[in-house]
Amino acid sequence: MTDATLHLRRSGFPFVLATAFLDAAGFGMVLPVLPALIASLTGDGMGAAAVEGGRLTFVYAAMLFLVSPLIGGLSDRFGRRPLLILAVASFALDNLICALAPSLAWLYLGRILSGISGSTGPVIGAYVADTTAPDDRAARFGRVGMAFGAGFMLGPALGGLVGELSPRAPFLVAALLALVNAGLGWAFLKESLPVERRRSLDLAKANPFGALRFIAGAAGIGLLIVVLVLMQVAHDSLPAVWTFSLKERFGWGEREIGLTLTLVGVVMTAVTGFVVGPTVKRFGEHSAAMVGLAVAGVGFLGFAFATSGTAITPFIAAFAFIGIVGPSLTAMMSRRVAADRQGELQGAIGAVKGITMALAPIPMTELFGYFTSDAAPMRFAGAPFLLSAVLMAIALVVVGMDRRVRR
Repeated sequence: MTDATLHLRRSGFPFVLATAFLDAAGFGMVLPVLPALIASLTGDGMGAAAVEGGRLTFVYAAMLFLVSPLIGGLSDRFGRRPLLILAVASFALDNLICALAPSLAWLYLGRILSGISGSTGPVIGAYVADTTAPDDRAARFGRVGMAFGAGFMLGPALGGLVGELSPRAPFLVAALLALVNAGLGWAFLKESLPVERRRSLDLAKANPFGALRFIAGAAGIGLLIVVLVLMQVAHDSLPAVWTFSLKERFGWGEREIGLTLTLVGVVMTAVTGFVVGPTVKRFGEHSAAMVGLAVAGVGFLGFAFATSGTAITPFIAAFAFIGIVGPSLTAMMSRRVAADRQGELQGAIGAVKGITMALAPIPMTELFGYFTSDAAPMRFAGAPFLLSAVLMAIALVVVGMDRRVRR
């Protein structure tokens, strides 16, 4: 790489990590207070608030699906810097709207903007691809994953503390952090995409359906996208049913469940930050992805069949190896796409993640509901985790198919 690119790597990557961390922290910060804020706006109980909370999550994920390809395409046209700064500023506006929301409709408006600003993921991915040698990308994507994980780990804790003042206070803090981050980006972030490598925006491609056509037409990434979808659906069993499963099986309360989620965050952060790079360097991206899928699959089996809360805890470490898979897949796909289409690729990946995030919890919660009901032939609250293990096994086979195809 040129000296200028190496300078960009040193000067721009810390801001990218800060953006990933603050986005995740800001999103997680409002989770503990969102039910109370919804209830205060509607005047209904927690049950109705939970329903609205699910709808707000769907709106957020749907916007990721719709907007991510456009954001990625715009970053290929105008550069990464302006899109990153605008997205962070949008996140500040979103939280400010939610903090001041006089009605539920304003809260939905805020979540729509949050989904748009959450589309920083494709731009961050493209920035990393711009400024990192192909052999080092998996490790860099892993460090970005570590920043996201640390934000999700610390955000809810900070939100719970600030939320004691008011359910609106965490939104104000999140808005302030995002505003500071946007200012720092404006002052210090360097552009990573040279003018000569930019391309015109094609609106026929800068939409989720165009992104799907891009995936179908881009040589060598179709099987990897299938793996990404399978992995993401399996992963989403955790936020969808973890709390309900532990309550049903072991009678755990919020404190015990909160501690396990904190442990998940800590171990995931460690894996994405410190295990991805050495594993990819030692085994290569394909083998690293296979290791991650296999070990995480064992973790899901442990979640499914553990007979006590103590027995389930060690399998968290195995589950955390799923953190190797995403960076390895992203690095492999970025190798197979031209330099001027990295934003389009990352937008397509963002769209896939958005639709998966919106739809994956449905089969998991339905499966849990059935196997904890009187209609089931047997009571098996671990059924969603068993399904996740099966999906990981299928993904492992597909990765093996991709390796054979590429040879």
